[in-house]
Amino acid sequence: MWYRLVRPLLFRLDPETVHRFVFRLLIAGQSALARRVPYTSPALQQTIWGLRFPNPVGLAAGFDKDARAPLAWQGLGFGFAELGTVTAHAQPGNPRPRLFRLPVECALVNRMGFNNAGAADVAARLSRLDPTRRRIPLGINIGKSRITPIEDAVADYAESFRVLAPHADYVVVNVSSPNTPGLRDLQAAAQLSALLATLQDANARLPQHRPLLVKLSPDMADEDLIAAVESIERCRADGIIATNTTVRRDRLTHRFEEAGGLSGAPLRSLANQTIRRIHQLTEGRIPIIGVGGVFSAADAYEKIRVGASLVQVYTGFVYQGPSLAIDLSRGLEQLLARDHFARLADARGVDA
Repeated sequence: MWYRLVRPLLFRLDPETVHRFVFRLLIAGQSALARRVPYTSPALQQTIWGLRFPNPVGLAAGFDKDARAPLAWQGLGFGFAELGTVTAHAQPGNPRPRLFRLPVECALVNRMGFNNAGAADVAARLSRLDPTRRRIPLGINIGKSRITPIEDAVADYAESFRVLAPHADYVVVNVSSPNTPGLRDLQAAAQLSALLATLQDANARLPQHRPLLVKLSPDMADEDLIAAVESIERCRADGIIATNTTVRRDRLTHRFEEAGGLSGAPLRSLANQTIRRIHQLTEGRIPIIGVGGVFSAADAYEKIRVGASLVQVYTGFVYQGPSLAIDLSRGLEQLLARDHFARLADARGVDA
């Protein structure tokens, strides 16, 4: 209720200004938030990749790029959080303005360009965390540094993986952002196979295997998606995140000319189509994290029913406010009970 009252005031300000203000609050309150137990129930708990998820609602990459408030998210009710995107080299990202609200559409457009402090800085910050205070899995999303030529991308990702994987519960390979030139070319089967093979070799040298996930675009042609999924399975990656933002504008009701990736409500059905297709292609063998247009428990439940094991929010969090994770978890419990599912996993893929 209070967030709905203050949101019009916040939305009068530049989005990045609001983001910095929110982070100052989160950092100041992180110690108190870290003491709170994440929302959970027997129906919502899952163990995936050997990790215990108290509920299926996660924070998507892009919000906490530099791991500045990693313990705050459990206190806001999230069942897991994904930090990043982090690159091997620190970089400022694209020129401003680079983040735009579309309130009528319940959407955002961003062309941030992987602005982050770099892998070494993020790893140092995570190394100082007290592991006894972590109550939810923390993933790290890695991308290609802008200064690295595309032909050297594998080595760039490998360096990020080497530095960050020891501090992550899982690692996500982001090859689908539309805001780094050439990045989406790495989704092609040959390039993706080479990248994943190198990262899996590095993974094998760790004392403990880190689940390796791939984040895919919603804009892939079906034959390209099939090839990418085959590469992911062949390289024994552990999961898929579907999806990143879209460059399409055909689902908007109002014309918007700014370049960048579109997220929020207009992405929902496109992301769901991709989740369903991946679930069909893999016959449910690979866990999927569903992202795109989650504003309500019904939105999250739809993603689970078409094949997702977990869901993530970003734009919905901006529009709905800090109670969203708990609201989604409570709503999911009610929907599962309504449909006579004892566990969330029982509902996965029933509409695929």
